[in-house]
Amino acid sequence: MNPLQILILDFGSQYTQLIARRLRELNVYSEIYPCTHLPELDESVKAVILSGSPYSVNDGLLPDVDLTNIRGKYPLLGVCYGAQYLAKVNGGKVTPSKIREYGRAHLNTIQDSVLFKGISLGSQVWMSHGDTITNVPEHFTVIAGTEDVAVAAFKIADEPTYAIQFHPEVTHSTDGKTILHNFVKEIAGLSQNWTPVHFIENTTTELQSKLGNDKVILGLSGGVDSSVAAVLLHKAIGDNLTGIFIDNGLLRKDEFAQVLDAYKGMGLNVIGVDAKEQFLSQLQGVTDPEQKRKTIGRVFIEVFDQEAQKLQGVKWLAQGTIYPDVIESVSVKGPSATIKSHHNVGGLPEKMNLKVVEPLRMLFKDEVRAVGTALGISEVILKRHPFPGPGLSIRILGEITPEKVSILQEADAIFIGELKAQGLYDKVWQAGAIFLPVQSVGVMGDERTYEHVVCLRAVSSVDGMTADWSHLPHTFLAEVSNKIINRVKGINRVVYDISSKPPATIEWE
Repeated sequence: MNPLQILILDFGSQYTQLIARRLRELNVYSEIYPCTHLPELDESVKAVILSGSPYSVNDGLLPDVDLTNIRGKYPLLGVCYGAQYLAKVNGGKVTPSKIREYGRAHLNTIQDSVLFKGISLGSQVWMSHGDTITNVPEHFTVIAGTEDVAVAAFKIADEPTYAIQFHPEVTHSTDGKTILHNFVKEIAGLSQNWTPVHFIENTTTELQSKLGNDKVILGLSGGVDSSVAAVLLHKAIGDNLTGIFIDNGLLRKDEFAQVLDAYKGMGLNVIGVDAKEQFLSQLQGVTDPEQKRKTIGRVFIEVFDQEAQKLQGVKWLAQGTIYPDVIESVSVKGPSATIKSHHNVGGLPEKMNLKVVEPLRMLFKDEVRAVGTALGISEVILKRHPFPGPGLSIRILGEITPEKVSILQEADAIFIGELKAQGLYDKVWQAGAIFLPVQSVGVMGDERTYEHVVCLRAVSSVDGMTADWSHLPHTFLAEVSNKIINRVKGINRVVYDISSKPPATIEWE
């Protein structure tokens, strides 16, 4: 069992995940819980952080949180809304800001405080709030301010409770990581020993205890999450793990054979299933993106179930679920709105009467890669770009046909191949080609053409929650465009997507 160490109470801020990430970077294990679901506090909890929020402490949209068992008993840090909440419930005054305080600010007053150890006057911080603490209770001491925000930080007397009205977790707060370090080390006195090796050792022991000699199946995709989950499970239970890798006919060019070959080199027990015809036949005539996903999910369950039934004595289904999926499943104001259906093995546990094991469910994407490195997994897999579960189906706008799949595979292979050849692949978080439902006039030689258009998409990101379009060199894009048009029959025009997330999404469907 991983030591919780720091409990983060989430009031709905877009930055809450970043708090957890920054703490993990300090080798301190933390977990996020909605403010509406305060967990039981046990000996694993060493400190508590109250997050920011898009709401106001004055609008009554969020419930009061009973801090009786936290205040004065655990080191406590309130961030933005968390600071305003601590001020208000203790008799302070929080009022709407005359001018919305959003963006960069600089600390122009800093009192002698452990929280600001090593922080100099003028340090840049990131503000993001519509309310301001205008009066603090008598037993509160203001310990920092900016030109526009007199109460940028405070401490409550006679207890290890601190609060700040800015966000130390974002990179715009230049000394934010130092402030969090001071809270972790100087105030909470925590040992910073949560590392990938520590996680592997703890998780392996936990899996051995939970699974015993039971047999486990895992749906593999060739991606980072399922591959790391497989190696971690194999380390714990050996040949009692069987991986199933399904070719849905929507993989990248030659991907099925390449991934199976990579898994052989890792010593994993993997079954490859060619189910191209089953998937493509069920997708005939389907054009709605959500219906594509649901169709692929349904056929995946059918194929996976057929293969799993051939195995004897399976009791567990393993999944490569990671922490952002877990966090998004329980939000402050209820389940998040469905942007897209996630392609997972939903329904299989009930259908096959299996228990679920998710060894990576408390890790962020970059932590999964760090664990994979510690497990000795090849960089070919660990640095592989994310690829959607529904595959090329959601990169073919409109109806899916074998011809369109073949054309897109060829164009995509050229794009990805050139990214690798020119040393750009590792500088991009995700890339691929999209088959557009339009045709355009072109000229090849002396002939007029009327052929298909593909769009190239490449983004930079950390975990896919937000993303910016990659500013690839124009000469590179020109070369890729030229090769695709000359080598892929059926394409006469290539365009490049320069949309960021938000407002766009990474995938087109």
